[in-house]
Amino acid sequence: MSGGDHSLRHLAVELTLAVAEHIADATLAAGRHAGLLPLTVVVLDGGGHVVVQKREDGSGILRAGIAHGKAYGALGMGIGSRVIRDRLRDRPAFQSAIAAASDGRFIPVPGGVLICRADCAVIGAVGVSGDASDRDEYAAIAGVRAAGLLPHPETPAENWRDAGL
Repeated sequence: MSGGDHSLRHLAVELTLAVAEHIADATLAAGRHAGLLPLTVVVLDGGGHVVVQKREDGSGILRAGIAHGKAYGALGMGIGSRVIRDRLRDRPAFQSAIAAASDGRFIPVPGGVLICRADCAVIGAVGVSGDASDRDEYAAIAGVRAAGLLPHPETPAENWRDAGL
């Protein structure tokens, strides 16, 4: 490649850093507004790479790995992590197989939400950990919506406010 060849700079970026930061910041703001415990948020692009990771003061040191696992599982299976939990509730062998196939990066509880364009194409995922899983998912959905994108699942669990740790 010659010094003047810039063809690699023309690769399409589906989920920009600016949008991922907007999602992360809006997710944390939603958590604060709802009075949630300190959260950690991880935003992955469509290839499963971390674009943004933020941890609020007081959020536990394992929360980043959990948030990443929620987002990675959602992205890998093509559905939100609450849906994964619900579908695999009575299939522990398949859950174990997915965990093995993902090198243990699979957390099948709510809080992993797909990030979709208006045409429903998946461009990434956001994972949240820090409070009860249904509350984590609420914040993730709010963050995706605040960026003008579509979350999957589209709405939080009906009784997310009442979820206990």
